[in-house]
Amino acid sequence: MAKKTLTVRQTGSSIRRPKDQHQTLVGLGLGRIGKQRELEDTPSVRGMINKVAHMVEVVGE
Repeated sequence: MAKKTLTVRQTGSSIRRPKDQHQTLVGLGLGRIGKQRELEDTPSVRGMINKVAHMVEVVGE
C-alpha cells in the first residue's frame, strides 16, 4: 500500500522569525521561498506544518 504524501511549498521568509520556526522549516527540508518538498503524511509532519502555517502552504495531498 502506498504511503500518503503532502507537497509543501514555502511562501514566507524565515528572516526575523524565532529560531525554532527557522529550525522547523529546515526540518521540513525547506529554506527558501518557493522551495517545495514532498513529505510523508504523519502526525509529526502535520504538527511541523501547523507550527509554521503562516510561512508554508500545502499544495497537494
